[in-house]
Amino acid sequence: MKKRDQDKVVVMKSAGEALGAILIELLDMAAVGVSLLDIEKEAMAKIKKAGGTASFTTVADYKWATCLCVNDVIVHGIPTEYVLKDGDLLTIDVGMFRDGFHTDTAWSKMIGEPKKDVQKFLDVGQRALWEAIAMARAGNRVGHITKAIQDIVLPQGYGIVKSLVGHGVGKTLHEAPQIPGILKGTIENTPKLVEGMTIAIEVIYTMGSPQVVYVNDDGWSIGTNDGSLTAVFEHTVAITAGDPLVLTQSVL
Repeated sequence: MKKRDQDKVVVMKSAGEALGAILIELLDMAAVGVSLLDIEKEAMAKIKKAGGTASFTTVADYKWATCLCVNDVIVHGIPTEYVLKDGDLLTIDVGMFRDGFHTDTAWSKMIGEPKKDVQKFLDVGQRALWEAIAMARAGNRVGHITKAIQDIVLPQGYGIVKSLVGHGVGKTLHEAPQIPGILKGTIENTPKLVEGMTIAIEVIYTMGSPQVVYVNDDGWSIGTNDGSLTAVFEHTVAITAGDPLVLTQSVL
């Protein structure tokens, strides 16, 4: 790996571990009776305390540190005064810009008493993420990551959202290449993974139809067209000469 890329990965790993710890704390905070704005305020404060700024505020017209998605909202859920209830399915997506680079991570959890079918749904998404990360190796292609996701999610009868994808991440929040969850064409025609690349791998999937709609008039929130539950699992990963390096995994 070139020294420039080594330096980038070192910086992003330090920031990513801090962001991973913040995500865990936010997930622990998310419980019955807690509002989405409470979680957002805590995220903004924790990112500032960690010496960073909220990555999502670098996106034009977006002013929040988090995307908080409840039940049928897939991505870009704006923090509101909504109070979490028993049985809600919550996704917390959060990014941090520190020392010149962005890291990005997301996780979904059931609020209150877990339901067996929803827990299975979440377990499948987590397994798909880790299998996808295992494919993030120099010499492989983006398509190997994509195939790992779809080979685990689709046989369970769940949907993968085609229009929403993972992405490169580094000096800007969204960089090339795109990391889709559905393979279009052959693996050989997808971008090659090389040492020094840093990518955000995302499993974006639904319990029902993968077709999406804007579910609010806020211009951001995207949800399932059939109202089915959805979840997202995401880590920022560095491509090395050996095993993939998960940058947003907390060491706590």
